[in-house]
Amino acid sequence: MQYEIMYNPSYSVARVQLDQGEAIMAESGAMVSMSPSIKLDAQMAGGGLLGAIKSKIGGESVFRTTFTAESGPGEVVLAPSSTGDVLAIELNGKMFVQGGSYLAGSTALEVGIEGSAKAMFSGEGLFLLTVSGTGVLFVSSFGAIHRITLQPGEEYIVDTSHMVAFDSTVTYKIEKATGKSEGVGGFIKGMVKSALSGEGLVCRYTGPGDVYIQTRSFQNFVQMLMPFLPTKSN
Repeated sequence: MQYEIMYNPSYSVARVQLDQGEAIMAESGAMVSMSPSIKLDAQMAGGGLLGAIKSKIGGESVFRTTFTAESGPGEVVLAPSSTGDVLAIELNGKMFVQGGSYLAGSTALEVGIEGSAKAMFSGEGLFLLTVSGTGVLFVSSFGAIHRITLQPGEEYIVDTSHMVAFDSTVTYKIEKATGKSEGVGGFIKGMVKSALSGEGLVCRYTGPGDVYIQTRSFQNFVQMLMPFLPTKSN
């Protein structure tokens, strides 16, 4: 398998070249174009109904599509539904991916769901996607993708709406943007200050490992559009 990322960082697509017999799995609806030698097969995410339900809760589509170069070599062009970037990661291990950022990957990679109370309170949904194994992983973003490499014990704080993915070697915890506070009164005061700052909750990451963030927030973009959307009148 060979690939290239084109038209990044605003309107990125992944152009994947497959030799005969090779395959790649992608999110439902990700295909832009493909060679006539490519055969596609749609299946429920997670291998069954329960896995499909978990994928839906995790922000992913219920179905995933496998593209196989059946009658000869060919190419598949894949793109996310929103404006933004695509990044190819040569994975050898395990990575956490926020809901909606998984685009495609080698069929050798195992995609699962991991429940996380921290993820629920961070606004990223009740579940995080886990991608493990050896192969190419394609992730997408709203805006460009920026990589931060953390050394052992090094910390970094990211707004929850800007998260794309991070290595499983990186630990994280959810906290207020204003930091820790003592007592119930301090907690409430801290939450008010965080809300007034426009930040709310953030993720504190601790290395070692890579953290991938997006340069724009889809939630903030939607909030910006809200005053201009039509509303029902009495």
